[in-house]
Amino acid sequence: MKNKQVGTLLMGVSLLIGFIVFSFNKALKDIVADSCSHGSECAMWGTIELQTNISIGLVLFILFGGAYLFFSGKKINSPIESKKDYSEILKKLNENEKFVLDKIKEEDGSIFQSTLVEKTEFNKVKITRILDRLEGLNIIERKRRGMTNVVILK
Repeated sequence: MKNKQVGTLLMGVSLLIGFIVFSFNKALKDIVADSCSHGSECAMWGTIELQTNISIGLVLFILFGGAYLFFSGKKINSPIESKKDYSEILKKLNENEKFVLDKIKEEDGSIFQSTLVEKTEFNKVKITRILDRLEGLNIIERKRRGMTNVVILK
């Protein structure tokens, strides 16, 4: 999962935990108010306060962790997106190479070579030749991962 998605998930979980803590705290206060005859001097009130503070601290920790992941999502910088001579690079590519490049960009700049074969419906040899050319133009790089390669935009 991407950092932004994990951050969103963590923030949602922290809000859910916060709601549960609030509901539980309210119910517990009602129970203690009914059963404790000593008033605010009762030891149960102090325990509720401690547990509430620990719970709020935990919720805030998860919330800030999620916010950090959400706002610090790293974007892959590609020379294709940042160079002014983008049109010059595209002029060097044929239609199949442009198509493969678009599929890589759709996957945020990183895709398994085997997945690329599936998405483009080109055979393995054709994909390998196209990737060789793109790698020669210093547009992509391939890194070996198990039985396949990961194709990454530079």
